[in-house]
Parts: sequence; C-alpha cells; structure tokens
Amino acid sequence: MAENGKNCDQRRVAMSKEQHNGNFTDPSSMNEKKRRDREERQNIVLWRQPLITLQYFSLEILVILKEWTSKLWHRQSIVVSFLLLLAVLIATYYVEGAHQQYVQRIEKQFLLYAYWIGLGILSSVGLGTGLHTFLLYLGPHIASVTLAAYECNSVNFPEPPYPDQIICPDEEGTEGTISLWSIISKVRIEACMWGIGTAIGELPPYFMARAARLSGAEPDDEYQEFEEMLEHAESAQDFASRAKLAVQRLVQKVGFFGILACASIPNPLFDLAGITCGHFLVPFWTFFGATLIGKAIIKMHIQKIFVIVTFSKHIVEQMVAFIGAVPGIGPSLQKPFQEYLEAQRQKLHHRSEAGAPQGENWLSWVFEKLVVVMVCYFILSIINSMAQSYAKRIQQRLNSEEKTK
Repeated sequence: MAENGKNCDQRRVAMSKEQHNGNFTDPSSMNEKKRRDREERQNIVLWRQPLITLQYFSLEILVILKEWTSKLWHRQSIVVSFLLLLAVLIATYYVEGAHQQYVQRIEKQFLLYAYWIGLGILSSVGLGTGLHTFLLYLGPHIASVTLAAYECNSVNFPEPPYPDQIICPDEEGTEGTISLWSIISKVRIEACMWGIGTAIGELPPYFMARAARLSGAEPDDEYQEFEEMLEHAESAQDFASRAKLAVQRLVQKVGFFGILACASIPNPLFDLAGITCGHFLVPFWTFFGATLIGKAIIKMHIQKIFVIVTFSKHIVEQMVAFIGAVPGIGPSLQKPFQEYLEAQRQKLHHRSEAGAPQGENWLSWVFEKLVVVMVCYFILSIINSMAQSYAKRIQQRLNSEEKTK
C-alpha cells in the first residue's frame, strides 16, 4: 500500500523545491512559515477575534456558493435531469389517486432513514468537531425503547405515535417475555441508518488527503499535521502521538482488516485512518466498504447491546438504589430519578394527563440544556473552521504574489 503513491511522493518533493530568484527555497524556512501561518489561522475564533471571524465566515460562504454555482453551470445536463425528476416526484406526491397510500408509506420510511443518516453524518463529519448525536439522540432512543419494553412486556408499540412517542399497546405481553434480541430488532433500522451516516461522514478526510496526495497542492491543516507526524515518527514520545502512529501503521500494513478493526470500536482517532487511506491511495471501496461494515454493523451492535444492558429493568433499579445509598445526599439525589421513572411509566400507560410529577421537569431541563450547549458548540466550530478556511485562501494568495515578484 505504501508503494501506491511513490510517483506522488516524487512530485511533492519536486514541488517543494520551488525556485526563487535562481535559488531553491530553504525547506526549514518554508516549514517555519507554514507553522506560523497555521498558528495565525488557529487564532481566528469567535472568542478571540469575533468580528474578523464572522467576516471571514460570511466571505467563505460566498466563495463556496460561487464555486458550486460554477460547477452546476458546467453540468447543466445533470441539473436539468435532476429538476425533471424532482418535478415528476412533486406531481406524484400531490396528485390524488390510489397510489397515495404507497407514496405516504415511502415518505414515512424515507424521512425516517434520512433523519438517522443525517444525525450519523453530523456525528462523524468535521474532523473531531462533530455533533455527538449518539449521546444526544440515538442512545436516549434506545434507552427509551428498552425501558418501555420491560414496562410493557412488549415491543409492539402503536404506530403512530411511535417512534415520536412510545406508549404501551392495549394488549401487553406477559412478564419475562422480553429478550435482548427483541429489543435489538426493534431499534435495528434506526441504529443501522445512524451507522451508515457515520461511515459517510468519514469520507471528507479520505478525499481531502487523496486529492492533496495526487495533486501535490498545499494540504489542509489536518493533513499537514499528519505529514509532520510521519516525518517525526521515530521521535514521538507522548501517548497521543504513539496512539496516532499505531492507528496509521495498522491501517497501512493490514489494509482492509486494519480499517475494519479501527471502524468496529469507538475510536476518536478514526479520522486519522481516513487520512492515512487517502494518503496511501487506498481504493475507495476498500476504505468505504470496511468503514461501512465496521460502523453500521459491528460497532453499532456493540453500542446497542451496551445501552440495552445498561438500561434493562434490573440494572436501572440497582443504579437508583445505589444512588440512594450515597451517604448524606443519596436520598435527595434518588428522589428526582424515581419521580422521573414513575412519570415515564405513567406516559407509557396513557396516564400522563393525570399530572406528571414535578421531578420530571428537573431532569428534562438538564438534558435539554445539554443538547442546546452541544449544538451551539457544534455551530461555533463550523463558523471557526470556515473562517479559518478563508484565512488560508488569503495566505495562499499572498504567498503566490510573493513568488511571482
């Protein structure tokens, strides 16, 4: 795999020896200038330079819109075909007829799949700054289904309102009929779609590194850090650097099964696996196939089983009892959890109108504020990232003007 990009290595070495006034540029001075530029870009964040950050963010949006408009203009046949297909779908959707029952069924499934795939993409896209949608959405959904399954002794929740709201069926099952497999089967679609979304979200680092390797162009910051890590591989001492090197070597040497192993476990360094595969020109389907199998099947089942076991009836009762056993503050902490669980039981049995306990509001309020904080942080990271991208455009333009003088 390491030999796949040999010609690209030679091209990059040749391009790094750029001639300036008849003399080759000193590589050490070039690296120092790149380091200073990168540090300057990293200081462009909302909490340090809010006005410049917002200005660069707005200008970057305009640049991206201009680029996409130009691309679409040069692909008019594809745009026209898409618009015709969209017109047919809109007509099919609004015209009355016997087909409407199938349209509504397809619409329901499409929105369900798109929702969870979109959350999966948000979770993994952004090179480490993704929105943690498993903790905020999928995990709580699996936990709710698990608690409801043990309370109702059934997973045949009425549709609608499921999955928007979970209530027990009119004919509940008998005690002890719920199994781990029945709950896994109930949330399989949501979990697999979320896993597919996370696999799709891992593609940008791969394409970014592959394009930089093939073109020899100046790489993005993350890819540049990856190249610096390879250059100083032997001198790496800290744990983080050694962990990154271990992931890089595993993917480089083992190939498909190395990618599969990295994708099959919760791994915050998987972005590095995508960059490694792009750098060494691993075929797209080798990378995406291993990532898809690892994230949408293996890792997803591991996470599902962990959440289901954690929120099974006897484990929850033990956790609440353990909270109550904490000396001094135990009973005061235990009370809102007990009231929250009781409120959920009443909702499942259609008794939420009778007046839910006030303890429910306390836990719900905390979780809602947690969601708001994490979504705000995700939005801020996008603004900072796009502003830094525009700053890099300015630096590249200035560097080009200096070389042409």
